[in-house]
Amino acid sequence: MLEKGILVGLGTDGMSSDMLSQMRTAYLLHRLDNLDPRVAFMEAPQLLLQNNAAIAKRQFGLQLGELAEGLPADLAILDYHPPTPLDENNFLGHFIFGLPDATVDTTVCRGKILMKNKKILTLDEEKIAARSRELAPKMWKRL
Repeated sequence: MLEKGILVGLGTDGMSSDMLSQMRTAYLLHRLDNLDPRVAFMEAPQLLLQNNAAIAKRQFGLQLGELAEGLPADLAILDYHPPTPLDENNFLGHFIFGLPDATVDTTVCRGKILMKNKKILTLDEEKIAARSRELAPKMWKRL
């Protein structure tokens, strides 16, 4: 599809919305399918970053994928401690193989901080977890 100029994005229909892991999986599957380790090294991040933003703009009129004045400030700050030096020459390798395993430290949505220091600021996580534990046995009985 990419070779035919079709705008392809990256997504998931599963419970997990871990798009960094989905990007790594897309890279590995394309590599395996083509029996070539060079395939999709640049394309997998492009699907996630540039192409998904272009699809959102086309379908919903949203300007996403960059930090600029007047645009939604949606971002996640990851707690990533690279095992090797990180620079502009090896960033994609870290992006594909290191960052998917990093934990989220802070999230910002439309300029509002929703999580800081790994704590969700807008919800009571302990209360929600306790309620979930309370309701889970009833749900499992219905299944």
